[in-house]
Amino acid sequence: MIHELGEESTLHDLVEHYFRASFTTENPIITEAVKRMLAAGGKRLRPRLTLLAVQACGGDATSYLHLAAYMELIHVATLIHDDVVDNAATRRGVNATAIDFGNRTSVLAGDYLFAWIFKNVTANYPAPIPHVLSATLAEICDGEVLQLHALGNLGTTVDEYVAMARKKTASLFAAAAECGAIVAGGSAEHVTALHTFGERYGVAFQMLDDLLDVTADSDALGKPVGNDLAERKMTIPLILALSRNDDAFRNDVRAFFGGTGMPIARVLEAIERQGGVTATRREIARWSGEAKRALQPLPPGTAKERLGALADALIE
Repeated sequence: MIHELGEESTLHDLVEHYFRASFTTENPIITEAVKRMLAAGGKRLRPRLTLLAVQACGGDATSYLHLAAYMELIHVATLIHDDVVDNAATRRGVNATAIDFGNRTSVLAGDYLFAWIFKNVTANYPAPIPHVLSATLAEICDGEVLQLHALGNLGTTVDEYVAMARKKTASLFAAAAECGAIVAGGSAEHVTALHTFGERYGVAFQMLDDLLDVTADSDALGKPVGNDLAERKMTIPLILALSRNDDAFRNDVRAFFGGTGMPIARVLEAIERQGGVTATRREIARWSGEAKRALQPLPPGTAKERLGALADALIE
């Protein structure tokens, strides 16, 4: 039994083994679609937060592998839907589910996976775990709708962006950590601390994802660079660059969103020139720091150190 893991990779390996050896649904088509997505990789950060939260509250991580895996599967279901909504061709360097299975099957696969997860959660975990996760799913959908309505809106503020990020991304990180604390019997103070950590971490994570969209290369990113901009999403580097109130830059972005054929490389260069990249790094550091500070009520230990290291990794 694992109480204090000496190697961070062990948590990842435990979850990976579960997916390889145990994951299946009653529908073979959906099982195959999900397994393809899982096989494409991923850091498994959400299940890792669950297991680290279990350990931080004195529990045994190996007793909650299924719960941790459900956190990743919720994430996978949202990705399947996202790729349909965004007309994405690739995900993590491989074909998006919609490319291989079609939009109709993909939408139904995502719906089925959500239902399958909650069937298992409600059957195996007492309150408030089902409530936390159902409320989280509502938050994710709400955040996605907010993002859709903000497409191409050059007046989007940082506060509005953070509200979207809290819902569509950070809410699942927060729930993953919170549920781990709850099942391990953590105190109310520790449950709140881990929820707050997950939320702050999730906002920083979304900001980093946005930053990589304008700074990484396609191979490292697993999808085309500038893909979010091409979809007219108001990402944090763009919002911060626009906050400089440079009319020429704003007109260039408006023209790009209007489909004038302006090269995306020109927009990416302008975002960096306007300070959007540097300002985003500062915001990531700020939210990452807030995440680490949220851990202060937790007792010292390896799990607390690992959680802090995850937050540090966002700015490294």
